[in-house]
Amino acid sequence: MQLKFPITAFRKSFWRLGQLLLLLGLGIVSAIAVGGILNPGVSAQEVPVERAAVEGNWRNASFPVENFQAYTSPFGYRPSPSGSSGWEFHRGLDIAAPQGSYIRNWWAGKVVEVSDHTNCGTSITIKSGEWQHIYCHMKGGVETSAEGRYLSDREGGILLWLGQEIPAGARIGRVGMTGRTTGPHLHWGLKYANNYVDPATVLRAMYEQQSTGDRASANTFDTLR
Repeated sequence: MQLKFPITAFRKSFWRLGQLLLLLGLGIVSAIAVGGILNPGVSAQEVPVERAAVEGNWRNASFPVENFQAYTSPFGYRPSPSGSSGWEFHRGLDIAAPQGSYIRNWWAGKVVEVSDHTNCGTSITIKSGEWQHIYCHMKGGVETSAEGRYLSDREGGILLWLGQEIPAGARIGRVGMTGRTTGPHLHWGLKYANNYVDPATVLRAMYEQQSTGDRASANTFDTLR
C-alpha cells in the first residue's frame, strides 16, 4: 500500500524527521554489527567506508524506490532469512515496496553488470566513479542480442543495455521477487572503492544536504510522501 501524506510544510517536516530518526536507528544497528559485537570476524571488505558516504555531494541523488513502505533489513549481521540457525552478513539495505513499484537510479553512471542467475535475482550494477550501486530482486530478466546483453522488463517499459549511461533519478526497473527473497523489496547495495558501505549512512547524508539546500522542494525524501 502506498503511503500518502498531504503536501504541507508541517507534514513534510514531520515525515522527514521520522525518516531521519529511522535511518539513525538503522545506522546504530549496523554500526553495532560491523563493530564486531555480533561477530568480531568481519573482513575488511565488509567494513563500510563511512567517510566517503558522509563527505559525498548528494544534492542531485535520488531515493531508489517509488511507493516506499518500510526499511525491512539493515546493513550488517542478521539471522539467516532462510530459516537456518546461523548468522549472515547483509551487504545492503532492504527497502519494501509493492510489486511493480519503479526503482530509480541513485546516481548518474554506467551499467557495468546485468544478471539474473544468483540469489540477487534479476539485478543491475551501475558504476559512478569510485561508487557502485547494486539493485536486486527486480522484475524481468537478462537477454542477449547481436548488440550485447541487456536487462528487459517489457511490461514495465524497461530496457537497459550493458554499458549504457543512466542519469540520476531515471527508472531502471521494478520491484519484484526474483532470486532469494521472502517478500517484494529492493535490496540496495553500495560499494566505494570496492568496499561495501552502509546505505543508511548515504541516505542520512542525502537527507541533511537536500533538506537544507535550495533544492529542498525536490528533496529525495519527498518521494516517500
